[in-house]
Amino acid sequence: EVPSGVRQDIDFAVRQVYDFAVAQRNSIQNFAVEVHKGVTAGQRVIPVNVVGCYAPAGRYAHIASAYMTVATAKAAGVKTIVACSSPFRGGGMHPYVLYAFKAAGADMIMTLGGVQAIASLAYGLFTGKPADVVVGPGNKFVAEAKRMLFGEVGIDVFAGPSEVAVIADDSADPAIVASDLVGQAEHGHESPAWLFTNSRPLAQEVMRRVPQLIDALPPTARDAAGAAWRDYGEVIFCESREELVEVSDRYASEHLEVHAQDLDWWLNHLTAYGSLFLGEETTVAYGDKASGPNHVLPTKGAARYSGGLSVHKFMKTLTWQKMTREASRDIAEVTARISRLEGMEAHARTADDRLAKYFPDQNFDRGQPVEV
Repeated sequence: EVPSGVRQDIDFAVRQVYDFAVAQRNSIQNFAVEVHKGVTAGQRVIPVNVVGCYAPAGRYAHIASAYMTVATAKAAGVKTIVACSSPFRGGGMHPYVLYAFKAAGADMIMTLGGVQAIASLAYGLFTGKPADVVVGPGNKFVAEAKRMLFGEVGIDVFAGPSEVAVIADDSADPAIVASDLVGQAEHGHESPAWLFTNSRPLAQEVMRRVPQLIDALPPTARDAAGAAWRDYGEVIFCESREELVEVSDRYASEHLEVHAQDLDWWLNHLTAYGSLFLGEETTVAYGDKASGPNHVLPTKGAARYSGGLSVHKFMKTLTWQKMTREASRDIAEVTARISRLEGMEAHARTADDRLAKYFPDQNFDRGQPVEV
């Protein structure tokens, strides 16, 4: 039984994620354009047919991962969404995870975890619905399974340990900064927590507060956050905000918070992050749970060249073209000549054949065959 208050919270979060994903979907346009007289080309953006969504339930019940993945696929228009989560502490699926899957719109739900769950989603075991795309977080074994399957199926990201970076100037509240660093270090023993600042007093105060906050956590979280801060915590001092941007972009953190003045300046200058949290009023935990943008994000520097999970992952951009016979003449001549420059005679002859059929009484410069 899921208490009504829990249902209301999950339903709220599902709506946030779904509505944001719908806005993403609406920003993607089909179009057609005449690229040359008589040549019309365009694109169609359509969803994949089947998506597999995984939400782990090991140390924590990943309720948010359940609706983050499923609701986004639903907003993309995916026809069949298959969801998996592992048995929780020796029993069946965690009831809150199960409710989150249902509330977000999963079509099939299985209690299955780990590598075997990823394989089942990819190959359609038990469901007869092999996934086109498999998404969702997991441990290093789940990440490796997804890496091995990449190519046979699409995946969201090559996920590593969760990361947080905070940019803070002398206007930042060190208590809030320290709290946010610890909040993400809780994810696991290998979760980096980085502070980039141009204020030495703030850096010193944050470093004083972080161990105190860690010591006040429950045992499991204390062990994880303590090890993460000890082994992967960093505080980096920079002379200017331009240097802060340079350092931050080099680290390309999964989550990036900015506690500094002139937030629009930071928004316009930072270029490498999974998701950006501007100002003290928002925090990574909001994005992890309920604010709307997806929490499945690139790690290990992948934010330099990719973004997080969105409707785009569940959609394909398909191009098409058609042309008049008159337009085919111009395209065919160029195609024949370039094909022969490359030594691809069969390609050239597909253009020749059309010129001969459509314009039998005309001569054309089709280039000369090249021996390769």
